[in-house]
Formats: sequence, C-alpha cells, structure tokens
Amino acid sequence: MQMRKGFIFWGLLAALQVFPGVLFAEEEEPDYAKTRPRAAVRDELTTVFSRSDIEFDFRKSYIASEAQIFTALYEGLFSYHPFTMEPLPALARNWEISDDKMLWTFTLRDNAKFQNGDPVRAEDFRAAWISLLDPAKDAPYSSLFDVIEGARDYRLGIIKDPASVGIEAPNEKTLIVRLSSPAPFFRSMLCHHSFSPIHPSMLNEEDWSEIPIISNGPFYMAERSTGSPDDRIVLNKNERYWDAGSISLKKIILAFADDGDEASALWNSGEARWISGDVNIDALTDRSGITLNEMFATHYYFIRSAEKPWDDHRIRRALSLALPWEEIREGMYLPAKTLILPIQNYPKIDGVYLTDIAEAERLLVEAGYPGGRGLPDLVILLTPSRESARVGSLMANAWKNKLGIPVKIDIVPDGQYFQSLKRNDYAVGSSTWIGDFADPYTFLQMWRRDSNLNTARHSDDDYENLMDKSMGEEGGRRLETLAEAETLLLNRGSVLPISYSPALNIVDTDELGGWYPNALDIHPFKYINFKILKPLPGVAWFNP
Repeated sequence: MQMRKGFIFWGLLAALQVFPGVLFAEEEEPDYAKTRPRAAVRDELTTVFSRSDIEFDFRKSYIASEAQIFTALYEGLFSYHPFTMEPLPALARNWEISDDKMLWTFTLRDNAKFQNGDPVRAEDFRAAWISLLDPAKDAPYSSLFDVIEGARDYRLGIIKDPASVGIEAPNEKTLIVRLSSPAPFFRSMLCHHSFSPIHPSMLNEEDWSEIPIISNGPFYMAERSTGSPDDRIVLNKNERYWDAGSISLKKIILAFADDGDEASALWNSGEARWISGDVNIDALTDRSGITLNEMFATHYYFIRSAEKPWDDHRIRRALSLALPWEEIREGMYLPAKTLILPIQNYPKIDGVYLTDIAEAERLLVEAGYPGGRGLPDLVILLTPSRESARVGSLMANAWKNKLGIPVKIDIVPDGQYFQSLKRNDYAVGSSTWIGDFADPYTFLQMWRRDSNLNTARHSDDDYENLMDKSMGEEGGRRLETLAEAETLLLNRGSVLPISYSPALNIVDTDELGGWYPNALDIHPFKYINFKILKPLPGVAWFNP
C-alpha cells in the first residue's frame, strides 16, 4: 500500500519465467513438502526480508518492506482488512462526517495505549501529522495530507502557523479533521502508516535507529541487531494493545537475508515460514509455498519535465511514439499500456502502444528540433539488471537512430538507484510503484506539481485542473475525470508504462492462517496465526 508505497525489483521476473501463467497457484503438494520441518514453537513466526537499512521513523519511510513491518509496530485510525484491503476501524471507535463531507470527527477507543501503558491521545495524532508536514522534513508521503485543509500550504512553507491546518484535538479522545474538498477515499488513505500517532517522547527525535521505540501496534520491538552478521529484529506481542485478545502470535522474528540463496536456505531448513523478499526459486527444496498474485503495481519509465527541452510535452510525446512498444513489452508477464492496473468501475483507456515515427518527427519539427538537431544529450538512468539493460537499449537505439537524438546511459547500483532519481542530471528514469490504497488517486497524486513523490517533476496546468475537478466529484463521474487525467499523463509522454507487477511470496499457508494474497501485497501481522493441526482419522498425533 504502501508507500508506498513502495518499490519492487526486476528479480521477480525470474520467478515468472519459471512458473509462467500462474496466479494464485494451487498445486498438489509434493511428497517432500509433507515431511518438511514444522515450526518448533507454534506462536513464533520467522519472516525473511531482503537486507536493507530499515527506517523505523514512518515519517521518512517509503519502501514496501518497511510498510509490511509497520503493520506490526504502528496503527492509526483505520487498518487494512487482510484480504480485501478495505479499511477496518482501528483506534477509531467511531466517526461522524458532516453533510458536506468536509468535516470528520473521530472518537478514539478508551483502551488505546502505547506499549508502555501511556494512553494514545488525539493530540498524539495531531502532533504527529503536523510534524510530518514540517517543510524541513520533506517527508515522502506528506503530499497525501493535501486533502486536509491548509496542509499543502503548511508543508510548502506558504503558511507558518500549524494551527491553520485543519487538524484539531479538543480533548484526549476527539480528533477533528477538516478537508479541503470531499475525499471519498479518505478512510482508505488513513490505513497508511504515515497517519499513525507518535509517542510524545519520540516526536522530536531525528534518528530512530538508536532510541527505544515506543509503538502502539499489536507488537513492539524487543530486540534489534540490524547491520550485524545476524541481522534480525525481534517483535513481541503487545499485551497493552487494545485488541490484544485477538493476537495469536507471541513473537515475530524478522530475518534479513543478503541474497535469494540465503533466504531459500532459511525456508528449506524450516526456520522461515514466509519470505517477503528476494528468493532463489531454483534453490527451494519445497516449492509448495510459491504464491503469485496480481498486485496494484506498475513498472514504468518516466521522462522528467524539470528542465528544457524535456518540459515540452510535444518532445515527450515524440519520444513515446518512437519506441518499439511490442518489442519492449515482449515476454512481459503482465504487459502494461496504462499506468493504473485496470480495476473495477475505472473507465478503460487506450494507453500507450502506438509506434509512429512520422508523427514523432513532425512533433520534433513543431517543437523546433528537426531531426533532433539542437537537443542535448538525453541521459537514461538504469539499474544494472539484465532487463533494465534490454529495455534501456531499445529506448536508446530508437531515439538515436530514428529521431537523431544523442543518448547516454548512466548505470547506477541498485542500492543507490532510488536516491539517484532525485538528481537533476538525467532525463529518463524508471520505478515500480505499489498503490498505497485501492484507489486510482494513489497513482495519480504522485504526478501533481507539488507532490513530494513527483520524482519526474511533472508540471502541467491541464493535469492540475483535472485533478482539482476530481476532488469535488464522486462515484463514476470522479473516476471518469481521473481516467481523463491519466490519459493526459500518458498522451503527453510523461509516463512510459512497461508492465504490471505481480506479488511473489513464499509462504507456508498449510501452517499459517490469516495470510491472504491481496492487491497491495500488505499482510497485517495482527491476523497471522498458526493453524491447529489435526491428525487424520485413525492416526494418533504426537508433537514433541
């Protein structure tokens, strides 16, 4: 949902080539799977993530693995349903919405507490949200708060007084939020971890890597040894959590693997029951846990609009029309012509698929660059993967040989790539975005002029007008306006969609209950449990 997000990498393609055409795969369990090691302690779960520097301050977080971990540590007014991803009441006991749908009044649960026993107050929400909006923080998800009155102007430094932001805490259990326009997706958005409260003792701490974290979720951090050879985090059940009685797990061990081989070894040994990161499929001795499902995620390239001449949509459109789209998407598991995965009730749009060199040449002439003459070097920022090299080469050859544009390729190591996207010395980059909630807005708000997630520095008055218009609409009319905005984004060459990204997990659903494939690939730890194993009829069960 996250984060949003959130990013996934092209290593997933290897799994798709091994298991083509499989979504929600259900296979007959092979004999060796039936004798695999079972969990020795049935209230402790080990989950494996790819090794990375985890940012525990959710105000700064933006990667998918952090979003998953945060389902254990933090909780806001609403949380995700483990299967549908619809919002479920969390710390919000109840809420009221004004007739104009602009004023939301939330009442917090009386038994909402932090792990140390301190009550979660409405002011802890207000202070956390205002802190995240601080212009000095440049928080990745701060633009999500733009639906709140005054939030945009405060985070951009246009107004200085936090009291002008539409968030009030008149007493310990009442939180009042005034919106800048009706937002039918507001409850879904509130599931995102950036809308969580912060304990007062942590509010002004800049580095959460060293301080004791006082959280309010179903689990709390008991141990952490990140950066060491034994890179693990231990989470214990939070007995002060408002819904502690429904939590089955007593302990979660988060293991961090250097590579897919190490992750596979943890699975093969029976230690890990869920791999949520890179994995070597070929090294798995038991493949019964492979789970692939469609996800609300898209891999795309983008053309930055920050500097001339790439700010001219005629040039971006020409670049898009020159590309050999069939060849670029060849072999893709879920080829994408649009930015947004087709979802229920969202209007169908044509997307990006045309190759028209003559029209591309005409647009360059119209923009004042006939035959590409006068254009600066077009720099493509790539990761070192084989797939990235393949697509990047096809793009570079088309632009250089068909349009006469000078092209350079800059390859950046995986660990540095997403930070490099903030640079200003390139024209084309790539990303994979996972929706933070099940609504087209989670993709389209990224391209707004003032969005902190607007890496492409997209700026288009027509697009802004459409997005503003959608905020005052509901139902089908709103979705039609959003589809019109997406069409504009695609037709003006800002986004070059490549493929929709499935979710890959290795998970033992024979033993684990409460884990479901879903469109956001978020699996709240709160609901995960070990199933009660029953012996076959006439067979005695012995569990030492």
